[in-house]
Amino acid sequence: MAAGGRSWFGALALGVSFLKCLLIPTYHSTDFEVHRNWLAITHNLPLSQWYYEATSEWTLDYPPFFAWFEYALSHIAKYFDPKMLVIENLNYSSHATIFFQRFSVIFTDIFFIYAVHECCRCVNGKRAAKDILEKPTFILAVLLLWNFGLLIVDHIHFQYNGFLFGLMLLSVARLCQKRYLEGALLFAVLLHFKHIYVYVAPAYGIYLLRSYCFTANNSDGSLKWRSFSFLHVILLALIVCLVSALSLGPFIVLGQLPQVISRLFPFKRGLCHAYWAPNFWALYNAADKALTVVGLKYNFLDPTKIPKASMTGGLVQEFQHTVLPSVSPLATLICTFVSILPSVFCLWFKPQGPRGFLQCLVLCALSSFMFGWHVHEKAILLAILPLSLLSVQRAKDAGIYLILTTTGHFSLFPLLFTAPELPIKILLMLLFTVYSFSSLKSLFRRERPLLNWLETIYLVQLVPLEIFCEIIFPLTSWKLQLPFVPLLLTSVYCALGVTYAWLKLYISVLTEHVSVRQKAE
Repeated sequence: MAAGGRSWFGALALGVSFLKCLLIPTYHSTDFEVHRNWLAITHNLPLSQWYYEATSEWTLDYPPFFAWFEYALSHIAKYFDPKMLVIENLNYSSHATIFFQRFSVIFTDIFFIYAVHECCRCVNGKRAAKDILEKPTFILAVLLLWNFGLLIVDHIHFQYNGFLFGLMLLSVARLCQKRYLEGALLFAVLLHFKHIYVYVAPAYGIYLLRSYCFTANNSDGSLKWRSFSFLHVILLALIVCLVSALSLGPFIVLGQLPQVISRLFPFKRGLCHAYWAPNFWALYNAADKALTVVGLKYNFLDPTKIPKASMTGGLVQEFQHTVLPSVSPLATLICTFVSILPSVFCLWFKPQGPRGFLQCLVLCALSSFMFGWHVHEKAILLAILPLSLLSVQRAKDAGIYLILTTTGHFSLFPLLFTAPELPIKILLMLLFTVYSFSSLKSLFRRERPLLNWLETIYLVQLVPLEIFCEIIFPLTSWKLQLPFVPLLLTSVYCALGVTYAWLKLYISVLTEHVSVRQKAE
């Protein structure tokens, strides 16, 4: 990136960092206490007790690298307020504690900023523009650095997604730059920081096998099998094994690997989170509720045999289906695997280089979001952020990005349910959405409209939905009788948009014609 580019990029980074500082006094969720507790656990207890300690309900359930990250932070935290490191101090949140934890997120976001800078260097520069505001690199930098979802999840709700996505984006940048071993190393490290990224591992595995382990293609773009490099496979295997040994080795020696695994994959939590993530299972649950209501009305169902939580609890963790078959963890695993397969096949048989890899990565993320077990609504960012890189390079991808981002970001609104944060989330969402639409529309102004009339109508209807959920519904008697209705409506309506974006991207990838020249390259 040229000197002029560094100046505007630095201004964008400083601006968003200043905004993050302004958000320090805002509401924080139970995740704040989760991470305070992890600081206390890793600071006070020996390694052998990290994944057994259960004084708080918020037990350590991230991989070992993240636990060591908390351990390192705890040695800085003790200079701010030692009381935050007392395990028994549940829900402790002094001003010094808030200040430290908030600033630890802001500081570690430096890694995310660097990763965005590297991604901007990978953007195709064919769409030259005199105005810096219309350059793809500038638009991409804003879409990533100022991403609404990441801002509210990390800097209001409270989490450390920024530097984790920084690891992912930097690994993507390194693969785009053909620095394959660096990309593989970064992704391997990322998996041992947060295991949710295992959902996109198939994209990494197939791309590295196709582009690094096989070193050449035939003239027609087909794979040259004789170009297979055992050395490259061994190098990749060494990276995976060494990182895994460094992370899990101590627990294997202690005989605690099963305990660590049980913490990382708690299948007893139920199919859906307390607030249904806007995916296929939200539509499935809603259909079950609707069929139950119809069945009761027309006496097809016996009221005494209906699980109480399924009709009165609304959005609960343990959801028992009444009419439709209940869903097991194995069923979600099979659905996720089947939904990912076509994208992986396309990456192998229709190679398009980094672009094909990004498409597969987004589809893997979206497929796991659609069909995964106990998916959190925040996981939509795993698809939105990498899709940003595609959105500035092709109009079709830009349209899909606008649908997924607007819908996915709106589905995060229930995370901030306190009154003081209402104008903040609406303003930030509005600013980011307006910029996304205007900048991408300007970038592709010589091509067809990014959205058709039906897609536009769908997105516009989010406005009356928000007015009903935030203003009208609280004034009605339904608030006491059916308190879960706003969450139900938000989840189901957003699920329609996310599903549509997933299908549209899949159809685009499966039907896209790849020239022989593209395959050969």
